[in-house]
Amino acid sequence: MKLAIIGASGFVGTALLDEALTRGHEVTAIVRHPEKITLTNAKLTIKQGDAQNADALAQLVAGHDAVLNSFNAGWTNPNLYDDFLKGSEAIEKGTQQAGVKRLLVIGGAGSLEAAPGVQLVDTPQFPAEWKAGATAARDYLNILRKNTALDWTFVSPAINLAPGERTGTFRLGTEQPVFDEKGVSAISVNDLAIAVLDEIEQPQFIQKRFTLGY
Repeated sequence: MKLAIIGASGFVGTALLDEALTRGHEVTAIVRHPEKITLTNAKLTIKQGDAQNADALAQLVAGHDAVLNSFNAGWTNPNLYDDFLKGSEAIEKGTQQAGVKRLLVIGGAGSLEAAPGVQLVDTPQFPAEWKAGATAARDYLNILRKNTALDWTFVSPAINLAPGERTGTFRLGTEQPVFDEKGVSAISVNDLAIAVLDEIEQPQFIQKRFTLGY
C-alpha cells in the first residue's frame, strides 16, 4: 500500500514509520522538519508539510491509499488546544479534498470512559498538564464522528503510552480503557504501531474508535 504519515518524526509517528516500512509499504513521511528523519529506505519519501494547511496537504497526500495522522501540536505549546483542532481538521479536509478515502487518526486516551457517561479527561484525578491536549483530542473525535464521507478510524492508545518492546500481544477495546490483571492500562509505542498497521491492512473499525492495552 501507499501510505502518507503526517507527523512521522514524532514519538508515535516514528514508530508508525518503522512499522510501515518493515511491512513493505511505500511511505510518504510528511513533517515540519524533514532533517529530523535520518532514515533511508528505497520505499520512503520525505516531504515538508504544514499540518494546518489543508490545500497543501491535499497535494501531498493525493494518490495514497491511506493517511495516518500522528500530528502533535506540541505538549508545551500554549495554544495546544486550538492548534491541535486546527491541524486535525485541516488534515481531515486535505485528505477528503485529495480523494483519499481512508484516514486513521492517533488520538488520546482522555475520551475513554472511566465510568458510564464519564470520560477520563473529566475526572478529578486527570493530570492537569495533559488536560488541554486530551480535551482537544476528545473534541476532535466528536467532530470526526460527523464525517460520513471518509473511512476514518480514531485510535485511543492505552492510558500509559511509553517506549517499550514490540511484543505483538495486546487486546483491543472500544470505549473503555483496556486494563491488565493488575488494573494497569498500558501499551508500548511499538505495539501501538502494530495495531495501527493491522487496522490499515485489515480494517475492523471503519468510522469507529478503538483502543488497546495489555
